[in-house]
Order: sequence, then C-alpha cells, then structure tokens
Amino acid sequence: MDNALFSRRRTERFAQLLDEANGGLRHHVRSRADDQLAPLVALSRQLGANPPNAEVDPEFRTGLRAMLLATADREGIGTTVAGPAERAATGRGSLLPAVTARRARARGAILVGIAAGAIAVSGISAASENAVPGDALYGMKRSTERAQLALASSEISRGQLFLDFARTRMAEASSLRGDRPGYRGVLDDMDVATRQGVSLLTGAAVRHADPAALNTVEAFLTGQRRTLDALTERGSRADQERTARSLVLLDLVAERTEALRAAIACGRSAGTASDDLGPTPGACA
Repeated sequence: MDNALFSRRRTERFAQLLDEANGGLRHHVRSRADDQLAPLVALSRQLGANPPNAEVDPEFRTGLRAMLLATADREGIGTTVAGPAERAATGRGSLLPAVTARRARARGAILVGIAAGAIAVSGISAASENAVPGDALYGMKRSTERAQLALASSEISRGQLFLDFARTRMAEASSLRGDRPGYRGVLDDMDVATRQGVSLLTGAAVRHADPAALNTVEAFLTGQRRTLDALTERGSRADQERTARSLVLLDLVAERTEALRAAIACGRSAGTASDDLGPTPGACA
C-alpha cells in the first residue's frame, strides 16, 4: 500500500474524529485506524477542556499566526469556489470534485488542530519552568531548551543560552532537598552547559579580539559561585565532594577568562591550542 496515501487517509480520518468530538456531524464511516487515533482525540479534548494556565508569548503568537496564514494560502484553505461565469471564463466546466472539498475541510481541521496544539504546548512549556528531575514536566523543560538552542542565531547567543541553562541547573540543584536523587546528575549537566557556554564565548572573544563576550562569563561566575558556596555543606559526603568539583571548574573558568582578557589587551589573544573551555591564551611579551 502507498504509505503517502495511507498517511493522508489517517490524517483525514483524524480530522473527521476531531470534528465529531467537537460537536460536528457524524461521518457514517469507520476506519481501522480509529482505535489508534482515539487516544489522540481524547488528548485534544482534554487540552481544550483544561488549557494550561499560562501566558502565551506575544512573539510566539505572531509567528504562529503568520505560519498558519502562509499554510492556508499555500493549501488553498478558505478559497471560494468559482461560480459558473468564472468557470466558463477559465475553461473549467466541471464542479469541484467532492473529494477535493473533503480534503480542504480536512486540511482546515488539521490546521486548527495544529494551532491549538502549538498554543497548548507553549503553555505546558511555561508551566514546566519550575520542574526538577523526577517531575512529569521535566522532559518538556529540557526539550524546550534544545529548541531554543536550535533557534539561536549566533555563536554568542548559543553561548549565553548555555550559561542560562547552567544557571537553571543550579536553581534545580538548590531546590533538591535532603536525599532526593538527582542532585549529582544535575551538577553534571550544569558543568557540561558551563563548559559549552564558556567555550563559545571565549572563542568569540578571541576571534573578534573583543573582550565584551568575557563580561558575560564573569557576570555568570559571580552569581554561580555565590549560589554554589551555599551548597558546600549540604547533603551527603558524596554530594559535598561533587559540589566541590563544580567550584573547581568555576575557578578554572575565572583563570581562563582573566588570562584571555590580558592576552587580548596585549594583542596576543590567538593561542595555538584549545580545550573544553575554548582557546588557550597566547603569552604576552
């Protein structure tokens, strides 16, 4: 069977089921895919009945509206069927086939479903901001971060995002009380984000011979060290040792940033090697 045809039929059937669930006319057909599509229809009804209590970003709303309008224009959704005079003028003497009309309605229903789903997902994303490891929405939170990275337009933007994520991991670590699992894993993720962000920003500073990107790193270090210092005596011995390793990393970042700033000032910023914190500084005379 043609996979494209099968997929189109599933899509059209899903649109019909959504239409019926929202009070539309019942279609006197039944598909073998109904049992598979039923959970999706139930989920869409739940999202419609209990929308997340979250504000939708105006920029997201504007971008979504532009995307939907472009899709509607491309697919011909909402286009008025030409009358007899117009059809005669264009040489089209036959009426629009019923299957084409059904496909147009199906596309319209799917388009509305995409809009509702995208807004719902954005609300769930906002609701997941305070999630910590073990919470149901934590996976959504991390997926949102990966989407932000994919949309970042420059190396500096990506570096700043990684440092923001490191701050987020720090906040998560601070909220994990007692022996709740996940503390050391969160610090592992925090250190990975720290290295990636620092590497991108120090690399940009060296390539442009401009220490402005280093200011971002230094501001990050100030807040991170203050919060991490408060965790040094908390938790088990293993947790305390893990906290100490993150503090060592911050010290290494501070040393690298200071050395790069001095190298840029003396015109010897282009080192011959690099590591997980970015380029190593050249020696000044």
